[in-house]
Amino acid sequence: MHATSVGPSGLRADCGNCFALCCVALPFARSADFPVDKGAGTPCRNLQDDFRCGVHSELRPRSFSGCTVYDCFGAGQKVSQVTFRGQDWRSGGPEHARLMFDVFAVVRQLHEMLWYMTEALSMPAARPVHGDLRRMWERTEQLTALSPEELGELDVGAHRQEVDVLLLRVSELARSGGGRRARDRRGADLAGARLKGADLRGVSLRGACLIAADLTGADLRGADLIGADLRDADLTDADLTGAFFLTQPQVNAARGGVGTRLPSSVSRPGHWTARL
Repeated sequence: MHATSVGPSGLRADCGNCFALCCVALPFARSADFPVDKGAGTPCRNLQDDFRCGVHSELRPRSFSGCTVYDCFGAGQKVSQVTFRGQDWRSGGPEHARLMFDVFAVVRQLHEMLWYMTEALSMPAARPVHGDLRRMWERTEQLTALSPEELGELDVGAHRQEVDVLLLRVSELARSGGGRRARDRRGADLAGARLKGADLRGVSLRGACLIAADLTGADLRGADLIGADLRDADLTDADLTGAFFLTQPQVNAARGGVGTRLPSSVSRPGHWTARL
C-alpha cells in the first residue's frame, strides 16, 4: 500500500496522532450522555494544550459517556497527519480550522464505509460481490487521499448511496444462508421493545431504533446490525455470534454481561462488569 492507503489498522482510532478533532469539531448537548452543552468548533472544556483529554480515565463517572461511544474509524489521524500534513487546527485562522473540521466529517464517513466493506470482504457468503466490493473499496480509499479543498466539496452522501447498494446486497446474501427466509426490520421503531429471548436470527435490523430494548437472551446470530441504535439496550445473555456490521461504539452504548456472546470483530466493554 502507498503512504496514504488505509489498511485495517488505519481504520482504528489512534488518538496519539490526532489533534483531538472529535473533541473540538463535534457539538454535544447537555443530556444523559453529556453534563454540559458544547458548540461545533468549540474545544471541550476537558481538552488540554497537548490535545489530550484531562478526564479520559473518568469519562463515565463524570457523565461524559457520550465520548465513550464515538469512533472516528481512524479519520482523526488521517486528517491530522496526512490530509493536513501535521498542521493542527490551532496553527491557522478560523477558515483553516473550519476546513479541517469539515474535512474530518467527510473522511470519517469515508472511513466508516471502508470499515463495513472490509468486513464484507471477509464474509464467505458475500463472495459473489467481492469483486465489486474491492473496486468500491479502492475508489473510496482514493477519495480519502484528496486535498482538503477537494474533500470539502465532495458529495459524500452520493458516494454513500453507491456503497449502500453493495452493503445491502451483502446483507441479503449473508442472511439468506442456511435455508432461512431473510427477515427485514430495517428502520423499525423498537425503542423499549420487550424482546427477551426473541428469535432474531438472520434479521435485518439496519437502522432500527432499539434504544432501551430488552434483548435479554435474544438470539441475534447472523443479524445485520448496521446503524442500529443500541443505546441502553439490554444484551445480557444475548447471542450475537456471527452478527455483522456491528461496531464497537454500538456495543459500548449497550448493556451486557459475561454471558453476552459477541462476534470477534468487537470487544467486550469493560464497563459491562459494573453497574451502569
